[in-house]
Amino acid sequence: MTDTKRTGFDNERYLREQTAAILERVDRFNNKLYLEFGGKLLFDYHAARVLPGFDPNVKMRLLQMLRDKIDVILCIHAGDIERKKVRADFGITYDVDALKTIDDFREWGIEVTAVVITRYRNQSPAKAFKNKLEHRGIKVYLHYPTKGYPTDVDLIVSDAGYGANAYIKTTHPIVIVTGPGPGSGKLATCLCNLYHEYRRGVKAGYAKFETFPIWDLPIDHKVNIAYEAATVDLKDEVLADEYHLNAYGLEVVNYNRDIEAFHLLKRILEKITGGESMYQSPTDMGVNRASSGIVDDAVIQEASHQEIIRRYFRCAVEYALGLVDKDTLDQAVHVMGKVRARAEDRRVVLPARKAAKEAEKGGKGNAGFFCGAALELADGTIITGKNSPLMHAASSLILNATKQLAGLPDSLLLMPKNLIDSVTYLKKDILNGKEVSLDVEETLILLGISALTNPAAEAALEQLKVLRNCEVHLTHIPTPGDEAGLRKLNVNLTCDPEYSSKSLFVS
Repeated sequence: MTDTKRTGFDNERYLREQTAAILERVDRFNNKLYLEFGGKLLFDYHAARVLPGFDPNVKMRLLQMLRDKIDVILCIHAGDIERKKVRADFGITYDVDALKTIDDFREWGIEVTAVVITRYRNQSPAKAFKNKLEHRGIKVYLHYPTKGYPTDVDLIVSDAGYGANAYIKTTHPIVIVTGPGPGSGKLATCLCNLYHEYRRGVKAGYAKFETFPIWDLPIDHKVNIAYEAATVDLKDEVLADEYHLNAYGLEVVNYNRDIEAFHLLKRILEKITGGESMYQSPTDMGVNRASSGIVDDAVIQEASHQEIIRRYFRCAVEYALGLVDKDTLDQAVHVMGKVRARAEDRRVVLPARKAAKEAEKGGKGNAGFFCGAALELADGTIITGKNSPLMHAASSLILNATKQLAGLPDSLLLMPKNLIDSVTYLKKDILNGKEVSLDVEETLILLGISALTNPAAEAALEQLKVLRNCEVHLTHIPTPGDEAGLRKLNVNLTCDPEYSSKSLFVS
């Protein structure tokens, strides 16, 4: 099979430029730099989708190159622990993501120096999380809400403000400050330690490692609009940085929150440093050489167009699930309008809907509901699946795709009927389940078992790895078993904001 996907990004060029920019910034600040990481440090799948060729872990590769020069501080907001906030791409809570991040750093040969629980107000779940970390030998600091923030700069930058939080001890010239998602307290942690450094006579600096928006691309470049699509819940908007224009006569972009906060941040930094001005604009603060890695702008534009559509579908589903409000959905629609995107521009949408209609015409749905699914292979081939009393639409889709890739006839059964019947009996008659058709997780397990005795199933099983990063669309919101299985296959999933049954509870 020929892979028709084109690459638009050069990781090696980006690594060289970004590393040089970081080291230049360290030299500027007397060999002590607090570097806040915006966005995802690990598994940055948004960047990989809008910058085809971008390694989701390229930022970790950069840190590995600098590992003899860095300390790592991981921040997590106590409120996110209490609310059990979930990271959507992994389906895990932020506190679990923090544990995973520590493990991931270790796999890359980098130890996390400390974890900071920010805006701590004695929340019981945050306290339990602290105890869990300390029992595993991880240093934990508690940072409390900053007194005077955001109006009283004199109180903020005082022993009663930033000084009231404990100084986090570090020993290397670059201090990486990261956290699971926005609002984790990374900036406040940087500023607290910066305050303590200046009290100790160390004229350290602060900078922000950015990927999006890309400051030296136009406001209306689709990669920057895709950033807006990814942050509709935060109502982020890419704007011209007037501070930078006034200071340097150069037109660049930044996002509204950084621009709006810059005047206050500049005053805080000047108060910490005793009047020295580190930066003249919010763009000044960023270390971002992402544009240096772009080698095919047309590829980037098209990939960003597709990401805007994916983000719209995600938002529409979250609205149907009651996770976001109507204003957020309206903003997603507004962002779609900026690039004149339509849902049908996503190539797998119409085939999935057609498959659902075919299921309805054939009367082979499940409990009166007819669902369709479609997948685009790397060579552009579209595969479809539909639901039946036997399996979910997503399950039939995966089997159909693996048969196509393995060169097997569509009519070939990969899993023996007696094995499926046994699982159906278990679900219905032993476990008293109402839903007996196979979801994706169950289908993958049965395929793995069948591969032990069936060479065709073994050949299909080997093709599952080829599905990574393929585009998938469902005409319904996936069940937990479908969603978990598709996530493990690492496909780019979207779905229509429709439920697959009338049941309010799906186990």
